[in-house]
Amino acid sequence: MKKRGKIDNNQKVIVDVLRKVPGVTVKSTASLGDGFPDIIVGYREKNYLFEIKSGKGKLTPMELDFFAGWHGQVDVVTDVMQILDVIFS
Repeated sequence: MKKRGKIDNNQKVIVDVLRKVPGVTVKSTASLGDGFPDIIVGYREKNYLFEIKSGKGKLTPMELDFFAGWHGQVDVVTDVMQILDVIFS
């Protein structure tokens, strides 16, 4: 059964800041559940998946399963600077 994702407290701030960065697009996907990452960020024709955690937040068993089976990049972040480091590198 599909479990809806929980939105961490810092996600709204992160998404709001990213939407102000020139050339960056962002879509919240937290409501998809099933361990799918919280946001997708597009920059320079590349897509990035990010799981947002607050402080000491841990990955859920569903998230761990998703990450283990995903054949692309997925990053766990706690703030917008970590995302910018990934997309700008």
